[in-house]
Parts: sequence; C-alpha cells; structure tokens
Amino acid sequence: MYMEETDLPGLGRRKDFMTASGRRIGVVELREGQTELFVSTWDDPDTCQASIPLTGEEAACLGNLLGGQHIAMTLTEAHREVPGIATRQFSIAADSPFQNQPMGKARIRTRCGVSIVAIMREGEVIPSPGPDLLLHPGDLLVAVGTQEGLDAAADILRNG
Repeated sequence: MYMEETDLPGLGRRKDFMTASGRRIGVVELREGQTELFVSTWDDPDTCQASIPLTGEEAACLGNLLGGQHIAMTLTEAHREVPGIATRQFSIAADSPFQNQPMGKARIRTRCGVSIVAIMREGEVIPSPGPDLLLHPGDLLVAVGTQEGLDAAADILRNG
C-alpha cells in the first residue's frame, strides 16, 4: 500500500493513504507535537470530511490498536496451516496484578504453554520481549498458543 507524505511549511507533516472505498485517511503531525487524524475525499486531501485532534497518549493508543491488530492478523495467517495454534491479543489493564512488573513474573509460558511474541507500546512494536521487560498499563501483548492456553493466559493476566 502506498502512503503519501507531504511537508506542510510552517505547520508540520501530513501522511495519508487511499482506502479501497476511495477515502483518504491520514494524520497531520504538527510542529508543536499535536497529532490530528483526518478523513478526506480521494481527489482533494484539503477537503476534510472528519478531523479528530489526538493527544500524544491517544495517538499512541490508536497506534497500539491498529499495529497490534496487524501483527495478530499476520501471525494468524502464518499459523493457519498449523492445526491447534491460535493468536490472541491481551491488554494490560490499569488494575492488572502484573502492571509495572517484569513479564516473567506472570510465568505465562511455564503455566500455560503460551508465547508472548510481541508487545505494542505507545505505537512501537517490541518483538520477542524477554522476561525482564516491565509490563505497563495499556501494553498490548500478542500471544501464540493453543486455545486452552490462551484462555488460561487471559485469566492469569487478569487475576494473577
């Protein structure tokens, strides 16, 4: 997919792409640090149909949601040929017993045979995270395992 980048002199930078339905979706990253999500028509990126200002935290959260989904879809496609293997995403909630704790403390692989293959944090991907990595509220964990193991991992991350 082609993404277009345009300098906006004195303002910042616009990055957008065309959807299959003919809409232009993108972000404007302003010099002051703000981010704005926008939707416009295919033929005129300046004719805005919707504009949503995002805080840094909101932009990171949206990046996690979209990036985590892409990673999960890619892994699901890769494991489609392997019977019994599934991919799932887990979010570390603010009340998780493992927030601000090393990932290894949950002992997910030992307790239920599930591998955490990536973590999405603030729009960034952390591939193959090690057991010493601290889990933060809002982290999106991408896991691979059996359906039963993934169910057990969800319970562990929620309840300890």
